Amino acid sequence: MSALASSREIQEKVLATQGRPGVVHTLLIIVAAGAAAFGAWCWSLQIRYGLQVSGLNRPVGWAIYITNFVFWVGVAHSGTLISAVLFLLRAKFRTAVYRVAEVMTVFGVMTAGLFPIIHLGRPWFAYWLFPYPNERHLWVNFRSPLMWDVFAVSTYFIVSAIFLTVGIVPDAAALRDATDGWRRRFYGLFAFGWRGTDEEWRHYARAYLYFAAFATPLVFSVHSVVSWDFAVSVLPGWHSTIFPPYFVAGAIFSGVALVVTLLVPLRRILHLESLITPWHLDMTSRVVLLTSLVVTYSYILEYVLAFHGPPSVERSTLVYRATGPYAPLFWTMVACNCIFPLLLFLRQVRARPAALLAICVLVNVGMWLERFVIIVTSLSHDRIPFDWTGIYRPTFVEVGITLGSLGWFFLWFLIFVRLLPVVSISEMKEASAHGGEDAA
Repeated sequence: MSALASSREIQEKVLATQGRPGVVHTLLIIVAAGAAAFGAWCWSLQIRYGLQVSGLNRPVGWAIYITNFVFWVGVAHSGTLISAVLFLLRAKFRTAVYRVAEVMTVFGVMTAGLFPIIHLGRPWFAYWLFPYPNERHLWVNFRSPLMWDVFAVSTYFIVSAIFLTVGIVPDAAALRDATDGWRRRFYGLFAFGWRGTDEEWRHYARAYLYFAAFATPLVFSVHSVVSWDFAVSVLPGWHSTIFPPYFVAGAIFSGVALVVTLLVPLRRILHLESLITPWHLDMTSRVVLLTSLVVTYSYILEYVLAFHGPPSVERSTLVYRATGPYAPLFWTMVACNCIFPLLLFLRQVRARPAALLAICVLVNVGMWLERFVIIVTSLSHDRIPFDWTGIYRPTFVEVGITLGSLGWFFLWFLIFVRLLPVVSISEMKEASAHGGEDAA
């Protein structure tokens, strides 16, 4: 990596990010905390008055809350893809970006886990979702995909948190030895007594490889389970065998786009341009382009299958999506997910961080709209024409809780940025020793 003269510079640059938070960082934390507090207040209104404060109606019983759940679970998948799958494939560009993806995974799952509880309406009964001996002699329905979500998402969170913690160990030890006071004690907690001996590195390499191999199937299994919430039903627009791969591709698409969305301002604010280079952004944006093409193919295939053969209720539902009252959201989704990412074919666009940021923000908007369109249009145009007049309109409580989830996510992310290294020191040193991107 020609921009860096030595391993010492890498450590100094990362250590500089752990200093006193600047004005911009402090303002961002205040805004994120304010949004989270507003979302909590909106949730308190729902707890007090019930789900009548939401826009849920007949037949739209799932809406923004489940949209947010699927979106945040999907976003969390890119962390495992970039850190685990690309590690096994020995992709060089993951070195500078995977820590952000891993952090995003953990906090994304933490955010997603809130929405099934919020959607319950009576969150104090959330513990009923877990199997345990009880005096009511009731047991959870293991045949329900909603029950599978509980185990899949909780398992994914545990594995992702362990994977993140293991990767931080050598970096925390390096920062521990370079600091003093409370920071030295804090980094010592995450270093777990690391001394950097040959034996420790040998065991560390094996453990990291094991966790990468163990986490890789979760990329495909967890979001497949989430897709089964819809695919195993008989509702038109949901009952489709392409949903598992379709959801996995969409999850990786939205997650990698959010990684770029976080990296572009982060490298500027923390002065990490020499570590997170345009080459890293270029290679990551190519993954965004690839997954955009897969998602576009899935959209086309969904309509081709519906229009193949005699008229059906499935075709009617898909036509309703494109021409009904939710048509503006549908076509905005198509533009954000299928058209704007095509600009990434141009090298000039991939070389401009501002253009990458704009495209990836649009992608995340489009992917949120995709989940919303799939859920709401299918429910509002089911097999009973009597129910087709039920148009869902979110209330300010639902919008406030959604904004609060964004604040919750970014609050944790911003705190992490100032307490722990957002770029892997050990792997950046290794990449620098082997020539960085020149070796790719």
